[in-house]
Parts: sequence; C-alpha cells; structure tokens
Amino acid sequence: MDFSVPKFIEMETKIVGPLTWRQFAFVGTAGVLIFFLYFILKQRFILFLVIALILGVASIGSAFLKVGGRPLPTVLINFLFYNASSKIYTWNKKSTEPRLIYKKEKIKKVEIKKEPAALLKITKQSRLKELSNQIELKTK
Repeated sequence: MDFSVPKFIEMETKIVGPLTWRQFAFVGTAGVLIFFLYFILKQRFILFLVIALILGVASIGSAFLKVGGRPLPTVLINFLFYNASSKIYTWNKKSTEPRLIYKKEKIKKVEIKKEPAALLKITKQSRLKELSNQIELKTK
C-alpha cells in the first residue's frame, strides 16, 4: 500500500493573493499607518516621507525577509530574549526521589532435619579429636 508524502510541509498557505496571512498583516498594517500619517503630517511632508520610508522598509522586511530559514520577527524576538536573559548557566541537580521497585518473592520453607548428632554440643579440642567424634557419630 503506497502513501503519498507531502513535500512542502513548512510552506504557509496563500490567503490574500500571493501573500500569506502574516505577510498581509505586516504590509496591510504598515499601509494603514502610512495612510493616517499622510493626513496627520500634511504640512511636514519631508517628515512624513522619512517615517513612511522607515515604516515601509521595516514592514516589507518583516514580511518577506528570512534569516537562516526563519522569518525576521522570530529572529528579532529570539535576539531580544537572548539579550535579556542571564548568560551564566549553572547546573542544579534536581532532588528527585529514586523509584523503588518492589518484587514479591515467595519464601520457600526449608525443613531442617534434626539429627541426634546435631543436637550434641561438642567443643573443639583438637582436629584429631573432632575427626574421631565424626567417625563415631557417622556424621560425614
């Protein structure tokens, strides 16, 4: 049984013409801001052009520019978080309790045969005496 594997998984879908939703949001927001700035800064047209140029370049760059295969807003956010965080890394061992595994083992009862010789307490005097006692009692 053959299965087809999709090839362009990382590609976002095109929503508005040739633009993805994110690209359209960046360019559209900048367009609306530039439109309102035109009416606000009508007397200072040079200031409007400078601000519009900066805003347009920033929005087009954030919409289309990729650094290392990642979108520019993601790179900028990672850059800000990296600069804001501490650069000293220390290893702290987490104190976790060890997992205990209990196994139930059946205890076998072993019956001990008591022989009359085992009941006698014989003090060890010498090796020769011990051997003679073993022969007499027939314990080995």
